[in-house]
Amino acid sequence: MPPRRPGRLGADFHRLWLANAVSNLGDGATMVAGPLLVASRTADPALIAGAVLAQQLPWLLFSLVSGAVVDRLDRRRLIVSVNLGRCLVLAALTGAIVAGIAGIRVIYLAFFLLGTGETLADTASSALLPAVVPADRLEQANARLMATFVIGNQLAAKPLGAYLFVVAAALPFGFDAGTFGLAALLVAALRWRPVPEPGPAGGGPDRPVRRRLAAEIVEGVRALWSLPALRMLAGCMGVLNVAFCAAFATFVLYARDRLGLAPMGYGLLLTASAAGGLLGTALAPRLRARFGVAALLRAGLLVEVGTHTVLATTRTPWVAGLILTVFGVHTMVWGVLVASLRQRLVPDRLRGRIGSIYSLLDLGGAALGTALGGVLARAGGGVLMPFWAAAATAAVVAAFAWRPMGRLDSA
Repeated sequence: MPPRRPGRLGADFHRLWLANAVSNLGDGATMVAGPLLVASRTADPALIAGAVLAQQLPWLLFSLVSGAVVDRLDRRRLIVSVNLGRCLVLAALTGAIVAGIAGIRVIYLAFFLLGTGETLADTASSALLPAVVPADRLEQANARLMATFVIGNQLAAKPLGAYLFVVAAALPFGFDAGTFGLAALLVAALRWRPVPEPGPAGGGPDRPVRRRLAAEIVEGVRALWSLPALRMLAGCMGVLNVAFCAAFATFVLYARDRLGLAPMGYGLLLTASAAGGLLGTALAPRLRARFGVAALLRAGLLVEVGTHTVLATTRTPWVAGLILTVFGVHTMVWGVLVASLRQRLVPDRLRGRIGSIYSLLDLGGAALGTALGGVLARAGGGVLMPFWAAAATAAVVAAFAWRPMGRLDSA
């Protein structure tokens, strides 16, 4: 392929970006339509929640394995294959709904397969990005991808998915199948091709030594442990995510009982956070250029402490909305900076495995925090207890990470 012009994102990035945009839109529609589909089959809340769990469970089961697989295979071809596979799964689910044979087990199986594919495609896409984007443009590229996620998956797809389901129960899933098919075609059109690298311990560039998958996973864990900056950030992310999800596990009750909001007001609070996230993706590259990574991540630690403290003390809805907007900006700035730093520091042959460890900490922390939040709220202090606990946890993380973060600009 022709060399990329320095400082430009390039045509390959725009193909990858568009592929992410269309698949995020379809995926978001399915996230809304999935619970609606299950609810049309059963009134059991545990079975309805199980549909969400079916798509999340593969991240806990397979994320580390998926990372090792991503580092073994041609990532472009892997993304194409997985997207085509997800297209077929959704097409089959669409057909089953039309035929009237889409029971709970069929829906669960489809969502589990979709989640499994997601562990591979998302990990491969993140690992592929540094190969198609100049290093000095990683923040810009990651910011655009995250902005596309917020707009497509979080904002536009939610009403779209609900509307399509009302028109016809099968329609959102057929729509999602089409988006994955289009995404596969776009990624297949990438001009980038992998450059063979020397394999470990004597494997030549064309015939690298293949070890057991477990050994390759262990190598990824050891590689992350040997990089102090990334090890510290992974630990911070995992702990902070537990704290955040513990606080927000009962957020709907907080909005009703503490702030006195109706369901519409609760929705507006969530929209404020999403709007802040969108603003954060626009600001992240400029803020990084002006202030550097260390200052911004330190500021993010203060935002974490401040957000939980303000929510624990205020009774005013607009104050809560404002702090959630600020928090939304912080989460996207943090995400852009950490993803870009990881992509710069990690060798290409390890990017899948180390990225999968981050995903495991992210989703594992979310699951643990959600369970913990309900326990804290029930144990005493009501809906405010998780926020106070989260503020204290974030303060401890800030105290331990403040000095190491000061060295990130030279990492």
